[in-house]
Amino acid sequence: MSELSSKTILMAGGGTGGHLYPGIAVAESLRRIAPELRCLFLCTTREIDRVILEPIGFEFIPQPIERPHRSIGGLLKFWKSWRETKELVRKTLKERQPAAVVGLGGYAAGVAVRLGADQKIPTALINPDVIPGKANQYLMKHAAAVCCQFEETREHVSSSRRSKLRVTGCPIRADFANLPTRAQAAQNLGLDPALNTLTITGASQGAATINDALPPTLAQIKMQGWQILHLSGRSHAEAVRAVYRTHNLPARVIDFTPAMADVWAASDLAVSRSGASTCAELTACGVPSILMPYPFHKDQHQRLNAQVLADAGAAVLLDDLRDAKENAEKLLPLLAPLIHDADRRKTMAQAARTLGKPAAADAVATVITELINSGR
Repeated sequence: MSELSSKTILMAGGGTGGHLYPGIAVAESLRRIAPELRCLFLCTTREIDRVILEPIGFEFIPQPIERPHRSIGGLLKFWKSWRETKELVRKTLKERQPAAVVGLGGYAAGVAVRLGADQKIPTALINPDVIPGKANQYLMKHAAAVCCQFEETREHVSSSRRSKLRVTGCPIRADFANLPTRAQAAQNLGLDPALNTLTITGASQGAATINDALPPTLAQIKMQGWQILHLSGRSHAEAVRAVYRTHNLPARVIDFTPAMADVWAASDLAVSRSGASTCAELTACGVPSILMPYPFHKDQHQRLNAQVLADAGAAVLLDDLRDAKENAEKLLPLLAPLIHDADRRKTMAQAARTLGKPAAADAVATVITELINSGR
C-alpha cells in the first residue's frame, strides 16, 4: 500500500443523510484498509451535515453550493454559489493534492468531481438508487467508476457508460454487519426487549405524510405485544408525540438518531421511505417492511428502489398518496395482517437478507484504491 501513503480522498456531497452515510461508510472502510489515507468531506451548509459529520471525527468543509431552483432568482443564486464553490474546491485541490475524488451524489458533488476529473485525478461516483439522479447522470462521463447498489441500474444508463458500473451494493457502516443483540439495542433505545417493535421512519429528515398517516392507522390495530418506535425528523417530533397522545397510543418518538444499527436490531417490522441507504440497511439487517416511496420526485427513483425489494418478497410497496386520510385507508389493510402474521414477516426477513450486501463499503473502498493505484 505504499502508493497510498499520505494521501487525501475528497468525499464530495451532502445535504441529506442519504448522501452522507454511504460516504461515511466508505471513509471508515478506507481507514481500515489503508490507514495512510485521510478522508475529507466537502459537504453543504445544511444543519443535517454538521449534525451527522461532527460526532464521527472526519474533517469536513461546508461548500456554499445551493440547490438549483427553476425560478430566475433561484438560478442566479445557484450560479453564484457554484462560482464560490469552484473557488473553494480549486483551493482545496491545490492544498490537499487528493489521490481521488468520490462523488456522493446530488448537487453538492458536482463541482469537486468535475474539477477533479479535469485535473486527471481518479474519480468515482456512488450511485445507490436504481435510477441515477441528474447530477450522477451528468458526472458519469467524467468518472472512472460508478459504484451501484442495484443490477437494475444498467437499464437506466446509456450503453456507452455501462462499462463504468460496478455493482458493489450501497455502502453502509460496519456496525450493520455486527448488529448488537436485540436486548442491548432495545435498552439503548429505551424500548422493552420483550415486545415486538414496529419502526416508523421517513429517513434523516422525517416524512410528514408518513408521520400523519401512521398514528390514526395504528389506532385501529390491536397492538398487543408490540411497541412503536417512530423516528419523526427534527422538526416534527413534538407534533407527532401530540398525535399519539390524542389517540392514547404509547410510542417512543425520537426526532433523529445516528444509531440505526440499534434501530434495525430491535425492529420486527418497518414502515419507511425507500431511499437507497434505507433499502441497503433493511436488506443487510433482514427487516421486513412496508415501503412508502417519496412521491415528489419526478423520476420516482425511490419507487424503483422499493420495487426491487417488493419483487424479491422483502417488502410491500405502498404509493404515498400525499394525503394522510387516504394513506391511512390504504395502509391499514396492509399493515394489520403483517402485525399479526409472524410467519410472513419471517419469510420477508429472509428475502431481505438475500438481497443485502453488508460488505458494500469495503467493495467501494477497493474500487477507489484500485483507481488510485492504476492512476485512472
